[in-house]
Amino acid sequence: MPRFAEPIVVNDNGAWCWFQDERALVDPETHQLVVGSIAAAEGPGGEARSGNVELAVVDLRTGESEVVVLHERFEVDDHDVPALWRRTDGRWLAVYTKHKTDDRTRWRISEPNDPTRWGPERSFDWGPYTEGRGVTYANLRAMDGRLYCFARAVNDDQCALVSDDEGETWAYAGKLFTRPKVGYVNGYTRYAQAEDRIHLVTTDHHPRDFDNSIYHGYLEDGALHRSDGTVLDPKALNGEALSQEGLTTVLEAGSRWGGERISHCWTTDIRTTANGGVAAILTARAGEGELHLDRKQAAPDLRFFYARMAPSGEWTVNEMAKAGPGLMPHEEDYTGLAAIDPYDPGSVYISTPIDPRDGTVLPHREIFHGRAAAAGRFWAWTPVTENSEVDNLRPICAPGDPSRTPLLWFRGPMTASQHYRCEVVLLDLPRA
Repeated sequence: MPRFAEPIVVNDNGAWCWFQDERALVDPETHQLVVGSIAAAEGPGGEARSGNVELAVVDLRTGESEVVVLHERFEVDDHDVPALWRRTDGRWLAVYTKHKTDDRTRWRISEPNDPTRWGPERSFDWGPYTEGRGVTYANLRAMDGRLYCFARAVNDDQCALVSDDEGETWAYAGKLFTRPKVGYVNGYTRYAQAEDRIHLVTTDHHPRDFDNSIYHGYLEDGALHRSDGTVLDPKALNGEALSQEGLTTVLEAGSRWGGERISHCWTTDIRTTANGGVAAILTARAGEGELHLDRKQAAPDLRFFYARMAPSGEWTVNEMAKAGPGLMPHEEDYTGLAAIDPYDPGSVYISTPIDPRDGTVLPHREIFHGRAAAAGRFWAWTPVTENSEVDNLRPICAPGDPSRTPLLWFRGPMTASQHYRCEVVLLDLPRA
């Protein structure tokens, strides 16, 4: 049975995007869960709270939650949620940016073992590198004793800051990959960490502007590798970066699944596996014509794909479930999203308005748990939420304690990344 029989509200006003990690973490020693979100004017607190960068600090023994504000009235945008890191000295690090409206990456560091008390905000100015065009997202990953903060910055490409003191200070490292811009920005990238590698999956551009494929590579020993271990860039983050097109293609735009053409692919989640492999969830539109790039289809048929890489670098990809129509008319590739259990890559949670068991169209997006068989070719589905009166969106399976499965999502109406009336909920599941 769950530690809490029903989902508990841990923050009454909040939402998040999905290109920052970790957005939620557990400290197994203090039994605390920390999850970041951005408050909106439509929720409790109204304009006075609008744009707050907030952390819900949850005592997993009692379910009690304390909401901490990292930055008041920062910006009303779900892209601004903090990435979290637990340092070796027991302090927490939180890193966050605005959504391309200024050139600063900001961070704060907590008191030891106390994510409710934080030191002053500091910032890194990307301006000399971005020429005033803005920075977005923060992703914290470590490799070879160095902490990396990956962000979308110079030329709207994936770039990195590095820290050799666990986030006390940061320096610009360089671009990870690059290409001429098409439309809004360049690739959307998710990162996962192994002991000596940082894995990534990425797109070409934004799916509304380009018929994206999905590529995989990893960083190791200062080089950017393809899935099979061959080197694409021997001096990654140093000098001129190469195009992500040279990485391994995982899901190709224009490929056919069940007789339907898939297109406009996007990255959703990625985790490493215990044997040195990778699991990823990807999304794509299904059934579009060869030349359909003009956004005339208001509600595309979106699909979740499950991709699994063996330690040898060989990929197996299967369609997993229907994701429904786009979440918003102006962002037709947004879905309710999906999350992989960080300690069990064959266990996933999806948000969808289409019951994956029988194809029934549901009134709202519900959360389902999926258990894979045959490397993701077949799935057994169990509802986590049912008969909801509002949408259940963007699940997160928080890492940190392998003995438990803290499942987070937010629920309520969402009409834009800047407009929502949602509350953050937690279902703390025992490890099966």
